Amino acid sequence: MELREINTPEDLKETLTQLGTQYIKVAVTDIDGVLRGKYMHVDKFLKASNEGFGFCDVIFGWDSKDELYEFNSADSSDLFTGWNTGFPDLQAKIVLNSGRNVPFEENTPFFLSELESADVCPRGILKKILSRLEGHGLKAKSAFEYEFFLFDETPKSIRDKDFKNLENFTPGMFGYSILRSSVHSDLYQEILSMCLSMDMHLEGLHTETGPGVIEAAITVDDALLSADKAILFKTFMKVLAQRNNLMANFMAKWSENFPGQSGHIHASLQYLNGESAFTESQGEITETMTYFLGGLQRYMREFSSLIAPTVNSYKRLCPGAWAPINMTWGEENRTTGLRVIKGGPSSQRIENRLPGADSNPYLALAATLGAGCLGIEKKIQPTEETIGTAYSLKVPKELEVPRNLEESSELFRMSESARSLFGDAFVNHFSNTRKWEHDQFLKNSSAMKTDNISQWELERYFEII
Repeated sequence: MELREINTPEDLKETLTQLGTQYIKVAVTDIDGVLRGKYMHVDKFLKASNEGFGFCDVIFGWDSKDELYEFNSADSSDLFTGWNTGFPDLQAKIVLNSGRNVPFEENTPFFLSELESADVCPRGILKKILSRLEGHGLKAKSAFEYEFFLFDETPKSIRDKDFKNLENFTPGMFGYSILRSSVHSDLYQEILSMCLSMDMHLEGLHTETGPGVIEAAITVDDALLSADKAILFKTFMKVLAQRNNLMANFMAKWSENFPGQSGHIHASLQYLNGESAFTESQGEITETMTYFLGGLQRYMREFSSLIAPTVNSYKRLCPGAWAPINMTWGEENRTTGLRVIKGGPSSQRIENRLPGADSNPYLALAATLGAGCLGIEKKIQPTEETIGTAYSLKVPKELEVPRNLEESSELFRMSESARSLFGDAFVNHFSNTRKWEHDQFLKNSSAMKTDNISQWELERYFEII
């Protein structure tokens, strides 16, 4: 039996016995969208497949730099974990159908895991939204596409250079370049092969505008599986790059001289019988799709910290840089935050262009589907379509992208809609972590003096996010 076909502990034991493997790699996704994991002996792993296993909750008590959160006294009642709890183990469970063979590690399978409590687990938060949609007789399909810069650098060289004068993988602005992808076809083929072997195959792969920029579009799948593939792609794309003495960077904006890097989400809904809920015939927009769009417009500002979770995120969301600055919508309009793509039942969808490449895919998708779900529940009508550029439009405050992470974290904390979707525990914890993130930025005097990309941001996000 193939790893991806496993659905029961019995299947798992039979398959691992046939493989003769001794160790398995397991990982949980933290708040920042970083996979935290370890090797586990096969005997313990098989036991954990039935009983679960303990995973230290510090992975939800520190930031992306492994610095422990220290929230002020006013936030103490909101603490999920900390010195006050002693950092106990959380009960985690293995996602049995998530197994992959990692091409770089012969005979060492990889499995995703999740917390048994969905209070703060990003995968659990997404499952909570999918369950809510299912209550309306709906299920979601989605696809992620990522832009990332490649650098002819290593983790050591970027630090030796203090993140200055970095060498891009290729020079010049070569969007959709056959020249670049053909000259470096060995690397492109290695990326494609890795994605195929790890069941996260790409619909498309091409250069983007900028030195060493690549865009990868992951093929559509059921929403939860789609987010799994996105987290795996971001992680193992970095692994593949570093194994080639390169670095893949997924910051929202690493340099003010080039466009930012997106993490667009394509989403559609189906009825539980598999029929499209977004179109009944070619080009028609159903009532369900209309309300879903209205919900995205209404709630994306309140949920913006889920799709733009770092200080750096907001430096991407600026006019004229292929990133939106508001929650307007338009048919086939890449200047709006929300792009309606018409087509047949299998292709009609909405593209949320607001998330950056730095977003946690589980949380960005939960925000997208959750906002759309509320739109359906409350029958929210969208605004008039935007024709032409959305950059010069004057829109109401509720349609504007927040100015910074501090503003967006407070909007999230105060959002009753967020609490109804994600729960008080998650809203309190996540908004605290985003305020912490912004406070760390303010403590750095050099970061405060400029609107450009600070060295603090590069040191904090360049490799890990």
